[in-house]
Amino acid sequence: MDELTYKKAGVDISEGDRFVSLISPLVKRTFRPEVITDIGSFSALFQLDIKKYKQPALVSGTDGVGTKLKIAFMTDKHDTVGIDLVAMCVNDILTSGAEPLFFLDYFATGKLKPEKAAEVVKGIAEGCKQAGCSLIGGETAEMPGFYPEGEYDLAGFAVGVVDKDKVINGSDISEGDAIIGLASSGLHSNGYSLVRKVFFDLKKMDINNHIPELGTSLGEELLKPTEIYVNAFNALRDKVRIKGMAHITGGGIPGNLPRIFPSGISAVIDEHAWTAPPVFNMIRTMGSVPIDDMRLTFNMGIGYIIVTTGAESKTAISILKAAGVDSFLIGNIERGGHGVRYV
Repeated sequence: MDELTYKKAGVDISEGDRFVSLISPLVKRTFRPEVITDIGSFSALFQLDIKKYKQPALVSGTDGVGTKLKIAFMTDKHDTVGIDLVAMCVNDILTSGAEPLFFLDYFATGKLKPEKAAEVVKGIAEGCKQAGCSLIGGETAEMPGFYPEGEYDLAGFAVGVVDKDKVINGSDISEGDAIIGLASSGLHSNGYSLVRKVFFDLKKMDINNHIPELGTSLGEELLKPTEIYVNAFNALRDKVRIKGMAHITGGGIPGNLPRIFPSGISAVIDEHAWTAPPVFNMIRTMGSVPIDDMRLTFNMGIGYIIVTTGAESKTAISILKAAGVDSFLIGNIERGGHGVRYV
């Protein structure tokens, strides 16, 4: 009987080492000066600049990409889902007013293919650069028989910092405040189980087909990376009073905006204040999806919301425009209730 090795069982440690050598230059380009360990350590060290913060509070968040990964598998394009991974985490911690400091990823697959995995990390590194944080560490798991051939899963973890007295939590949002919506790039990373049901199960569409309404192929549209809103927040920081922020993910505006409300207030949203990307109308019409379900599943063209005083809303939108960020005055806060009303 031949000897049985770990490699014969499906795990090739040498390929793991080769993968690390491929991603090392990508990762090191994200390092901030506060990173004090190199790649390959058992843990990653980050020295917080305590002179910059009087009462530093660490803010953390974790997330994944979800079934959007299925689109990457269908197109065999893997260099953008890493941006989604970072965005889903850093946009969450940003809602507290936190500066993203560092990010860690978890990549799991049945059979490690270093070049493909390196493409994923390329996207993660790009997301970190957009967010201004360091890709400080991660884990690669090769688990034969656990994932379908050629597939993988991604998860991430972000840590940021904010002065305790500068935490943004929505507690002082009040009647008359303005709701500013920041444009999404499209679907971002939510609702892909419904998306795939409509386009591929129901309509039998080809992922590579050019779609005139979209101006691109279906695959390219569905893989558009999630916007990272760190630069938008930095443009407004200390220039207008930001009373609350919400990352519009699964649950849409109705499921996410009220999470930052104090009791006794609600939001009025004017859906005519912006034009949603055409992919949303395609999903609704092709799948006969009810509008309430659309609102609760997708961002509908608004990926992030900032609540300011009514008097500062025009200034905020002007600042965002100068920073290259598309934003819209999409509603206001009213007294009573605790939800979202569309007009």
